[in-house]
Amino acid sequence: MPGTLFIVTAPSGAGKTTLVRGLLERDPRVQLSISYTTRAPRPGEQDGREYHFVDSQTFRTLRDRGEFLEWAEVHGNYYATSKVWLKEQIAAGRDTLLEIDWQGAQQVRKSFPDAVGVFVLPPSLEELERRLRGRNTDSEDVIQRRVLGARGEMRHVGEFDYVIINNELQVAVDDLVAVVRAARLRYANQQLRQPHYFDFLEQD
Repeated sequence: MPGTLFIVTAPSGAGKTTLVRGLLERDPRVQLSISYTTRAPRPGEQDGREYHFVDSQTFRTLRDRGEFLEWAEVHGNYYATSKVWLKEQIAAGRDTLLEIDWQGAQQVRKSFPDAVGVFVLPPSLEELERRLRGRNTDSEDVIQRRVLGARGEMRHVGEFDYVIINNELQVAVDDLVAVVRAARLRYANQQLRQPHYFDFLEQD
């Protein structure tokens, strides 16, 4: 009984991490895939919890060894997903969620074509910029680069199965929870996970 892979993508500042945290609190059957990154930890982040924080040389070594399912450079930092670990989790029947950018999502779907893609949009670019400033972690130059980059990222929204507008946080979390529940109710998933309910299909 394979698990379901969920891909959640959003421009920086759209609230993706907060939404995912809300989902994980409400649905313990979903686990988060911990990505590798070369960016520095933000206040409160821990190695092995939010990310595996590595330096650029270590990242390149792992990449060249073929350890990553996908990798991308975003705002001057590298991000990647462990290939072996993710395949093991899905094969073991564990629903797993990836927080990655649209480029990574394209690469992952080559190996996991049944992955459920969710794109999180901010209510507006103005609100996105306000949220980025509210972090108090980025310079003005970084904020402007992120806002500019968001325009390009959001053009890929049509490549995803579901779109959540993160205007009201609780409503957006409810929407993400609903997406996960809907995916589990797909015929193929139900038949694999609860085959005894489909015995009637074998009867004449």
